[in-house]
Amino acid sequence: MYNTAMTILFPIFGYLLGSLPFSIWVTRYAIGVDVRDGGSGHAGTTNTLRQAGFKWGLLVFILDIAKGFLPTYFAAQFASQDVSLQYLVPITASCAVLGHCWPLFAQFRGGMGLATFGGTLLAVTPIAFLIALLLLILLVLIFRHSARAGVIAGFLFAPVLWIFNIRDAAFYISIGAGIIVILRFLTDWNRKYRELWLDRNKS
Repeated sequence: MYNTAMTILFPIFGYLLGSLPFSIWVTRYAIGVDVRDGGSGHAGTTNTLRQAGFKWGLLVFILDIAKGFLPTYFAAQFASQDVSLQYLVPITASCAVLGHCWPLFAQFRGGMGLATFGGTLLAVTPIAFLIALLLLILLVLIFRHSARAGVIAGFLFAPVLWIFNIRDAAFYISIGAGIIVILRFLTDWNRKYRELWLDRNKS
């Protein structure tokens, strides 16, 4: 009965923590605006960086990683007690990313999910985080369009981890969270970009 309750509570905790709109709160505090009213219109690290500067963008980046790391870490610690509960880790992680992209506390208008996704990988397999980050950077450099690079990365995260023989919770997280990342970045598929991932409209 206890395990059943926890398998419900962990994903809920992941979603609620992921829903904390740090970029909105930080940018409102720093410059008095809603980060979604300018730039890309998204509530995430890069838009905070663009509007409020490096210091505030870095703060949001750390906080967005943390809200993926914490619920995933706690779920992993709980699941380590029983091998039959291992599925709880990728579900909780995916819910955290889902919360960031469609946050309950910000009218379901959030960010793109990559920093929170990175935090979930850090919680279970740090090397997976590094591999995913390098893959994303490579795709952005190749396609010079961050939304399309994000969609393709969402498809490739899991296969690439499999190739590197990472087949633990990080692999399954990359499947669930990868699907969410794909859906989120598809909304920007036709956005015009001028310089790599800094998605400013062409003048």
